[in-house]
Amino acid sequence: MYIKVMAFPKSKKESLKELSKDRFEVRVKEKAERNMANQRIIEIVAEYFGVRVKDVKIINGHHHPSKLISINKINN
Repeated sequence: MYIKVMAFPKSKKESLKELSKDRFEVRVKEKAERNMANQRIIEIVAEYFGVRVKDVKIINGHHHPSKLISINKINN
């Protein structure tokens, strides 16, 4: 499954908001440096979908706020 995520690093509160079936908005407290924000985004998405962190991967957009994320949902 693929989803599109718009990331907002350095936010005051962390949140994940579903805009449509495959589009999300993620706010994280971490800065967009040393891959800290990307790692936290992966953790939040994994928790939301109930999968392991290693089943979530950023496919495109490592250095951009707009990201394409792959989620491997084995149990569904």
